[in-house]
Amino acid sequence: MKRTLVFMASALALGACATDPITGESIYGNTGRGAAIGAIVGGLGGVFAGGNDGRNAAVGAAVGALAGAGIGRYMDGQEEDMRRKVASSGIGIQRIGDRIELVMPSDVTFAKGSANLDASFMPTLDKVAESLNLYPRTTIDIIGHASTEGAEQANLDLSYRRAEAVRVYLQGKGVLGQRMATGGLGESQPLVVPDDTESKRSVNRRVQVVLRPVVEG
Repeated sequence: MKRTLVFMASALALGACATDPITGESIYGNTGRGAAIGAIVGGLGGVFAGGNDGRNAAVGAAVGALAGAGIGRYMDGQEEDMRRKVASSGIGIQRIGDRIELVMPSDVTFAKGSANLDASFMPTLDKVAESLNLYPRTTIDIIGHASTEGAEQANLDLSYRRAEAVRVYLQGKGVLGQRMATGGLGESQPLVVPDDTESKRSVNRRVQVVLRPVVEG
């Protein structure tokens, strides 16, 4: 059954592409597209249901919740671990408050027009799963996005199927299913730059993964 999802955009300031103090790499990845990926991550600010859809209670009951100063320390640890594991992979990472956002461009995850994960990307997704399992006290929103090329409904369906493909793979690697929610936004949130070249469209076709701490309620 197709889900209807509501997202709310927030204005987030975009800084210059910085150097990761842990890995020494560009903060947005080592693919030569740092500024573009940074624009995606910083500009979305989409609010998924997160813990407010019942996952906070379910995950908290299963693995425990976070409180107070422990929240920031926990997310610091997960961010550091995730950056180490996906260095040079093409995945963009940004920390916004207590939220960690990953962007997986389709040119390293899927073939054009396909929702089948590229076999060459699976070892990287294994590393993502390892980090998620090491830090289980977060909810995981997996959101598919498409370029404006092609029919709008087809792009919406494809973006959802890509998000689902990532969810299924992660769950197969032991990530707790109760932590994850998926959705597709199709072409409704393209890049802030014109979607007028194939290189830009390839970055627009992406899966965004948002990690939020499970907090005591």
